[in-house]
Amino acid sequence: MTDPLHDTTEDAFLGGRLRLRQPKSGHRAGHDAMLLAAATSARPGDRVVDFGAGVGAAGLAVATRVPAIEILLVEIDAGLATLARGNAASNGVEAEVIAMDITSGAGAFAAAGLAPDSVDAVLMNPPFNDSRRHRSSPDKSRESAHLADAATLENWVHGARRILKSGGVLTLIWRADGLAAVLAALERGFGSLAILPVHGSSDTPAIRVLIRAIKGGRAPAALYSGLMLNDESGLPNKQVQEILAGKGILPLAMP
Repeated sequence: MTDPLHDTTEDAFLGGRLRLRQPKSGHRAGHDAMLLAAATSARPGDRVVDFGAGVGAAGLAVATRVPAIEILLVEIDAGLATLARGNAASNGVEAEVIAMDITSGAGAFAAAGLAPDSVDAVLMNPPFNDSRRHRSSPDKSRESAHLADAATLENWVHGARRILKSGGVLTLIWRADGLAAVLAALERGFGSLAILPVHGSSDTPAIRVLIRAIKGGRAPAALYSGLMLNDESGLPNKQVQEILAGKGILPLAMP
């Protein structure tokens, strides 16, 4: 089995302001993590938790953009958690890394310093491929990062609901054809939803949805115009490239 601590690459994000060591094989951080970070609403002084942090890409990107936040990275894989810890240090970000299963009970969360109603924002990129419809990968880290069973999303949302303060913000990215499942999972305890579809191009259906939800929110849901990764000529969208370079944020991150 590949050792994630040694068989790694170092990759640049946010125009080179964030550099991350990550495994050469298995689940690797990319556009999804950076779009999630750019959609996450956080203010200086906030306590922000990244669920399923992997090597820390999304959480560290938020901490790079927003000064003086308390960032906690939660990751079940001990090897990836070690890489996340090193990435935080090498990028000069003070981050706490917690090696823990997000489906753990309230006691485990509290023991890890994540007591109920103690967090301002949670961001997450849960495993979102249906294990009944996708062939398992021989790479177990890739499999655990991508494959979900029927309870995965509900368990992750429940964990976020537990630790968020009233009025706290949950931001997540999910596959677009699973939007109904996301809305169902958020029905209990969340409201004031803001939904941003992500398309490969203007003539194709959305491939991802970014969603912001407020714990206890009561405002009507808002559906934003879709974000196109590529323009009409098939070239990368300049707005997206600026966001990936850390020069802009998505509407969901705006107050």
